[in-house]
Amino acid sequence: VQLQASGGGLVLAGGSLRLSCAQSGRAFASNAWGWFRQAPGKEREFVAAITWRNGVARYADSVKGRFSISRDGAKNTVYLQMNSLQPDDTAVYYCAATGPAYSGPNYRESEYIYWGQGTQVTVSS
Repeated sequence: VQLQASGGGLVLAGGSLRLSCAQSGRAFASNAWGWFRQAPGKEREFVAAITWRNGVARYADSVKGRFSISRDGAKNTVYLQMNSLQPDDTAVYYCAATGPAYSGPNYRESEYIYWGQGTQVTVSS
C-alpha cells in the first residue's frame, strides 16, 4: 500500500493550493483518510479528515472555513483544497489512511496506519 502526496509548493499569503493524495499498490479498506502537517520545530498536527463511506469531514479549528477536503472513489484519491493561505500554514503536509473499522473522520494520529511521504507547502508574506 502506498500513498502519494503531491501538489505542494511556494505561494504568496492569500493564495491557494490543492494537495492530492493518491493510493497505489495493493487495494485496502479504509475508514478515513486524513491530512496532517508538521512545521519546523513543531509536532505534527491534524489538519482535516474525511470518511470514505459517507464523506463526513472534520477540520482543525485553525483551517476551518479556509481548507476543504474531498474524495474521489474512482481515482482512490483525496484532495485538500487550501485557500487564504497564511505563513502559519507553512509545513510539510502528510496524507494518511486508517484501517477499515468505521469511527468517523479520525483526528488522532494513532488511528492512521498508512502514511504518505509528505509534500512541502511554503507560504510567504
